[in-house]
Amino acid sequence: YGIGVTRTLAAAVEQHHDEKGLVWPASIAPFQVHLVSLAKSDEEIEKTDAIYGMLQKAQLEVLYDDRKASPGVKFADSDLIGLPLRVTCGKTLFGEGKLEVKVRKSGEQILVEPENAAAKIRELLLTL
Repeated sequence: YGIGVTRTLAAAVEQHHDEKGLVWPASIAPFQVHLVSLAKSDEEIEKTDAIYGMLQKAQLEVLYDDRKASPGVKFADSDLIGLPLRVTCGKTLFGEGKLEVKVRKSGEQILVEPENAAAKIRELLLTL
């Protein structure tokens, strides 16, 4: 026997989970950020795509969920996957102009200005 990738992942899953699913440590997560789009109109989709581009330009690893599914399904899937941070582009962004950043491990939710999002995400990732 040796220490293989699958054994390492199995051990990580065994140690880092809760009743909702995985809780990836930032150091071994397949992506740093789960971007969840709740956009309905073309204008909202463009705004969300711009956020995605901005995060990628900041060299963050982003999983972009732009499926045509309900918010509840997307949030449940996000918790199940367990990436360290979830960024939601929904009514808070489209109405108030702020992104909702949720820390998977603690459930803490933070509202940030889109132009400050990359810096805040990097700051949060250092604490996880």
